[in-house]
Amino acid sequence: MTDNFYALVPAAGSGSRMGLEFPKQYLMLAGKPMIWHTVSTLCAHPQISTVFIVLAPDDRYWRQHNWSMFGDKLQPLYCGGGTRAESVMNGLLISELEPDDWVLVHDAARPCLTQQQVTHLLDELRNDEVGGLLAVPVADTLKRADEDRRVARTEDRQGLWHAQTPQMFRAGLLTQALESAPNVTDEASAIEAMGLHPRLVASDTLNFKVTYPQDMRLAELLLQHGNTTT
Repeated sequence: MTDNFYALVPAAGSGSRMGLEFPKQYLMLAGKPMIWHTVSTLCAHPQISTVFIVLAPDDRYWRQHNWSMFGDKLQPLYCGGGTRAESVMNGLLISELEPDDWVLVHDAARPCLTQQQVTHLLDELRNDEVGGLLAVPVADTLKRADEDRRVARTEDRQGLWHAQTPQMFRAGLLTQALESAPNVTDEASAIEAMGLHPRLVASDTLNFKVTYPQDMRLAELLLQHGNTTT
């Protein structure tokens, strides 16, 4: 088993939920494209060897920005698919990682990831037999809606966690899992479908995913105040 760590960022989405005509990772945030902040955190981490960005084959926005400050550690791959799982699978195959290499799959739209969170994930999982993911225990009361969008019942939140990224697994295991479960919405789900149990590594709510326009305002405030440098 090796202790080689690589990051893979699926970034082939269309940005439709934000009502955009271009991928949301290129929205300007604190003076840079949103994905720049994600790339910066991952490239700056001393234990990550290479950061692969999986782009749509027809992506014309990436080259409009200057990525030279990240050197060869940043590798764009124009092999994105129609789904997240397909993009991750394509990225794994083209990057030609060794089966035992660790790969950290991270959302392009989680720009507030910190160095501390990455280090915590690596420390917690480097000797784990399965791998795992950053996550946060559910704190809010959960309501189950009926077909009329009225409360059908209150769900027990005991033991429930909000999944985040990075999600960290051995490249060979993750490739095998995605081949068997190509329709999952995150990597941990594919691993779970194999009967394995990824470890939940405690994170915090600041590592949120920018999904709706109002999320941009919070991310802007966090980035302007330097929350990603700790």
